[in-house]
Amino acid sequence: MPAGRPRRTDSPEESGPRRINRFLEPCLLLLLHCTEIHGYELVDALKAFGFDEHPADPSTVYRMLRDLEGRGFVRSRWETESGGPARRLYQITHQGDEYLAWWVDDLRQTDEVLHSFLATYDRHMETHR
Repeated sequence: MPAGRPRRTDSPEESGPRRINRFLEPCLLLLLHCTEIHGYELVDALKAFGFDEHPADPSTVYRMLRDLEGRGFVRSRWETESGGPARRLYQITHQGDEYLAWWVDDLRQTDEVLHSFLATYDRHMETHR
């Protein structure tokens, strides 16, 4: 972070500058749309969405998975065939697929707003430096 740049928060509980906790939800749903997967693999796979420098806290991911399951967007089952301890496998439901589509629509709208803001800022800064 450049010197003199204001922090976005003074709370040490908040993660890095570009971390958006709610963004975890559509990321998890998209990963689950691709394949049935273990929770710890989901935590690692989130790096593909930019959660590598400031990784998602595993407890947050598991809490979100439980919430998504409680709302009917995800289901889980215990995998016991691997010979080791039982582990949960997660997958998206039909309702979760619809919820993911809603998220994508909302993110596209947010993308338009952000691009408009950034373009306006860039134009302004070209003439007012």
